[in-house]
Amino acid sequence: MMEVFYGTQAELVPEYYAKLLSYRHQVFIERLGWKLDSIDGLERDQFDRPDTAYVVSRDETGSVTGCARLLPTTQPYLLGDVFPKLLNGQVPPAAPDVWELSRFAAMDFNSRATTALGQFSSTLAAELLRNSIKYASKLGAKRLITVSPIGVERLLRKLGIHAHRVGPPIVVNGHPIFACWIECA
Repeated sequence: MMEVFYGTQAELVPEYYAKLLSYRHQVFIERLGWKLDSIDGLERDQFDRPDTAYVVSRDETGSVTGCARLLPTTQPYLLGDVFPKLLNGQVPPAAPDVWELSRFAAMDFNSRATTALGQFSSTLAAELLRNSIKYASKLGAKRLITVSPIGVERLLRKLGIHAHRVGPPIVVNGHPIFACWIECA
């Protein structure tokens, strides 16, 4: 059984905000080997601000099993500030109805089946992605833009979610990534 909760840092229970950042450290730094800042086993960056919205899933034991970060494109965000070359020469979006989806992961570390699947397991990822799109819509998003590994494209297609590439993938630290539009409606 999966429980999903939403909110900004101020809206999340402090214990679960810390668990979220610890989970991100475990997924992105320990598991995927990304070169990210981490202090005391908590992964966060300059985009984890008061206006940042989070979607977090947890299992019946209270362990975090997935996360997503939603950022308004009217403020600095990952794609616009760190990966603009993924936009294939286009200007980074900056509109109240366009939000960025980043730090998306769905791995249940308590399940043996998930540990070999990379950044996400398909069942958990599907549910988390649907909840993220739903929450983004409640925040006023009509479209999401994301920097993602190629595997997310297969997941979106499999789920029947209307999405398309902004430009061709590029390789960063040995991993192909791309920018992708996701329609919320």
